[in-house]
Amino acid sequence: QVQLVESGGDSVQAGGSLTLSCAVSGITGTKYSMAWFRQVPGKERERVACLAMSDGVTRLYYVDSVKGRFTISQVSAKNTLYLQMNTLKPEDTAMYVCAARSPYTYDRYWCDSGSFDYWGQGTQVTVSS
Repeated sequence: QVQLVESGGDSVQAGGSLTLSCAVSGITGTKYSMAWFRQVPGKERERVACLAMSDGVTRLYYVDSVKGRFTISQVSAKNTLYLQMNTLKPEDTAMYVCAARSPYTYDRYWCDSGSFDYWGQGTQVTVSS
């Protein structure tokens, strides 16, 4: 059974930094993808960053609004997924949710929310101006 548990959300001032963590259990195999999405009430879920591993190749994606500020990474071969967030802005305020897919096969939709099978409960990030 796959489980994803996020942590690290907090309230910070604009310009600050946070690191979100997602503890992942139950994923086996060497082909998988993981991602961070964010959700604001009344708006569609937005993909923030995605990471995929397959045959030794790492694929990354960032939404334009976070490029240069956020970094997705993993430690211990898929056991923990991180999102390092720097230079935070009020518009980054959202519930951040991690997602995973295993096994993973690349296609044009690899980073779409519909491609992910497993989801966490989320951790709240609030950025004040």
